[in-house]
Amino acid sequence: MSKIRAGILAATGSVGQRFVEHLIDHPLFEITALTGSPRTAGKPYGDGVNWLLEGDVPEEVAQMIVQPTEPNLDVDVIFSALPTAEARELEPKFAEAGYPVLTNASPFRMDPLVPLLIPEVNPEHSQLIPHQQEQYGRKGFIVANANCSSTSIVLPLKILQEAYGLEATIVTTMQAISGAGYPGVPSLDILGNVVPHIGGEDGKLQSEPIKMCGTYVDGKIEPAPFKCSAQANRVPVVDGHLASISVKLGRRVTIEEVAELFNNWYPAQDILDLPSSPEKVLIYRPEDNRPQPIKDKDAGNGLAWTVGRIRECPVFDIRFMAITHNTLRGAASGSVLNAELLVKQGFIKAA
Repeated sequence: MSKIRAGILAATGSVGQRFVEHLIDHPLFEITALTGSPRTAGKPYGDGVNWLLEGDVPEEVAQMIVQPTEPNLDVDVIFSALPTAEARELEPKFAEAGYPVLTNASPFRMDPLVPLLIPEVNPEHSQLIPHQQEQYGRKGFIVANANCSSTSIVLPLKILQEAYGLEATIVTTMQAISGAGYPGVPSLDILGNVVPHIGGEDGKLQSEPIKMCGTYVDGKIEPAPFKCSAQANRVPVVDGHLASISVKLGRRVTIEEVAELFNNWYPAQDILDLPSSPEKVLIYRPEDNRPQPIKDKDAGNGLAWTVGRIRECPVFDIRFMAITHNTLRGAASGSVLNAELLVKQGFIKAA
């Protein structure tokens, strides 16, 4: 079977490079177009990119000419690493031109017709796509992946919601500096310091999980009924967003019940069968000092969640810690996994 031709928008940036890394030798997709800024357009990718990842620019794309970010690419699917302002302007144009757009940017996450998708959490939300196409007059569509900090908390919240009911949660995040892009946070601002403000993050943490944990009904998402209070912090860690989470559940449960629930949870088999899916999506660590960014961010090739430190909460019911890799599960690799799901569901096909 011929592979699905993939284009990467803003391929020279840090998230764009992660898309390149993940799509090289992918069983379903092949990179056939890369776009960049006017500074890099017209140059070979290897000449225009400041490669930030390990090793060298993959030879498969090093001589590929970077194209302007315009909806005339010879591809079947678009992976967008565009910054917010450019994404708001350009991604709808690509969708109108007939491209499926998998975006890592924020402008359309809370659009009621755009799936905010994580395959293990809400695969049925892709049913919004035909309604998006009809109401917006698009031949293609936009599907968003969640903010990297929202991603770190949403799967355990969804599991607790389905098992016990979820009424409220208080979340404090400790977010890695790579979440700010490259070059990120100035060293004199973050070394030996914690910055208790990340623009817009509190709001995303409070709204996105409620949409993702919502229910698809008749062409719309009914928001999940729980409330969320969040405080985001930037900490001197390179990769891995760690979250401290307290939850008020629909019934009383023991620490042992929650630990067993997390330890034995698996997604549906059709999700596990996706090419990029890790064998163990949710990893429970019983040690008192886990999870930690340096030890747990790369679990499952950076696509797994790790949870631990389950304790009683004197205010709510249960508290625990959770972590994901913010530039993999929380960004490019998460978008690729979304695309794999959409291929399985028939929304993305080779020409």
